[in-house]
Amino acid sequence: MKSIVAIRPEPGLSATLAAGRELGLPIEGWPLFEIGPVAWQLPDPDEIDALLIGSALRHAGPEIGAFRGKPVHAVGLATAQFAQEEGFTVASVGERGLQGVLDALAGRDLGLLRLAGAERITLAIPPAIQVTERIVYESAALPMPDGLVARLAKGAVVLMHSAAAARHFVNEVSRLSLAREGIDLAALGPRIIEAAGEGWGSAAFAASPNDKALLALAKDMCH
Repeated sequence: MKSIVAIRPEPGLSATLAAGRELGLPIEGWPLFEIGPVAWQLPDPDEIDALLIGSALRHAGPEIGAFRGKPVHAVGLATAQFAQEEGFTVASVGERGLQGVLDALAGRDLGLLRLAGAERITLAIPPAIQVTERIVYESAALPMPDGLVARLAKGAVVLMHSAAAARHFVNEVSRLSLAREGIDLAALGPRIIEAAGEGWGSAAFAASPNDKALLALAKDMCH
């Protein structure tokens, strides 16, 4: 059985590792990114009806307290749980990414505050919905450590959580002249696979853009 490698930054890395180990998977964490907060300007709370959020909520800082009375539309269960722990009321939880959350709100007249990272997906905004966007964190790419190079040389299934991660991973593999044929990629979605290019042992995307589906895919791929 091949090892499964997660390269996402903290705090998401620990959550992915814990979920993988609960499933009995041979999973290792080698973060290739480091998250840093970004100063952001609060919009007028009176113009915001609700929050549209993913993992960015974890990096929003104390400023987000001004919106604690607003309902939250969360990208998934992990984000929803964190929002509740922070004192927010969760109005809806998505299963198909932020676009799916937004589509489910179509037809409503809403002003939403979207918290995001510097690298983010462009959303199609339904009519009657206004989205105010704020960047609250950025991700710095890290060089691939020797331990991960050695692991990949033996073959592994690498989890891809974003297109930015795929592009950086590809650059590092090329820089270090690693053979792609022994590396399999399990991604959250097709856009990520496209960013990774070709030449891998195998590459596939999860049935749903969440860790549960991604780990199920990786389990199948590592046998």
